[in-house]
Amino acid sequence: MKEKVILAYSGGLDTTVIIPWLKENYNYKVICVCINVGQGNELEGLEERAKLSGATKLYIEDVVDEFVDEFVMPCVKAGAVYENKYLLGTSMARPVIAKRLVEIARKENATAICHGATGKGNDQVRFELSIKALAPDLKIIAPWRIWDISSREEEIEYCRNHGINLPFSSDNSYSRDRNLWHISHEGLELENPANAPDYDHLLVLSVSPEKAPEEGETLALTFEKGIPIGLNGKTMKPSKIIAELNKLGGKHGIGIVDIVENRVVGMKSRGVYETPGGTILMEAHTQLEELILDRATLTCKKEIGNKFADVVYEGKWFTPLREALQAFVDVTQEYVTGEVKLKLYKGNIIKQGSTSPYSLYNESIASFTTGDLYNHHDAEGFINLFGLSLKVRAMKMSALENEKKNK
Repeated sequence: MKEKVILAYSGGLDTTVIIPWLKENYNYKVICVCINVGQGNELEGLEERAKLSGATKLYIEDVVDEFVDEFVMPCVKAGAVYENKYLLGTSMARPVIAKRLVEIARKENATAICHGATGKGNDQVRFELSIKALAPDLKIIAPWRIWDISSREEEIEYCRNHGINLPFSSDNSYSRDRNLWHISHEGLELENPANAPDYDHLLVLSVSPEKAPEEGETLALTFEKGIPIGLNGKTMKPSKIIAELNKLGGKHGIGIVDIVENRVVGMKSRGVYETPGGTILMEAHTQLEELILDRATLTCKKEIGNKFADVVYEGKWFTPLREALQAFVDVTQEYVTGEVKLKLYKGNIIKQGSTSPYSLYNESIASFTTGDLYNHHDAEGFINLFGLSLKVRAMKMSALENEKKNK
């Protein structure tokens, strides 16, 4: 019997070419697996396309809620943002995809998993580290690091030579990755950082701030233990909240980021990310934490959030380190409960007020009026002690300077 290989399949040109290539070079039975993480109409017509390309079977697996609940929400709670801008849309999706690929490989008794990530990108690292962590016995095949195909035109010609006549175009377009959280864009004018993005051609989920409505729009998000549970007074599951926020944020030009980032493999790359709903959600969560977390915890959590972002970006989801970081974050979220109101206006998110039963903001302390809980005179002793080391050092340096002068 032929051995089986599980192919991470999107239905695009790259993964279509891989099907006959695997059969020709490895004599495998190719089982295609498309993982639905919220990429919308990209899933249409995949079954027919996979069979026409020579696949033995196609799985279409809906993991949207698992993606959001088990992978997105930990990043939201952590405030995980890579290099101050990137909200990890692709990075968070790869481990849940790899997890399901491994599950189906076990179900089908497959001996290998194949992915279509290039040899220059981050995704090869993310897929392969996840597979190694979950199924170290499975072989991993990465065609882009093996074959001699070097262009889209060559891929189309390869398909034709193997009897696959699908309507692929050789026209250049952006390289995109889409899921419920975001869509990324690379290529074309973005390859030169000196060029401005052609937003009229590029944007999918959003409009540019210039084209957003002249009227702003206010919304209210409700959180419980760091998790969003309601939008505008209506209880919803997190995936539904993100979908609704994508519509609202996209309408008002929220969450468009143009970044030159440092890839795991060592090079810099330039891309544009649209994350309308995610940007709103992260900002609301941050505003709620401002009310609730004490200074020391908030300071430490920011450091943990940056480390969490690095770990996720580098594909190290299934590691003890990620589990330990997440355990810290979960403790900090125990009382992150309340409501945040925001106004969306031409790419901006404007505070409209936050409330929480666990707020540490005390008006009688924070106001300029002297109250029972705070005596202005107490500040003098605090400053004397807080600045004691500075004063001692200054006195010492002054004494040494005088000694030099007197010599």
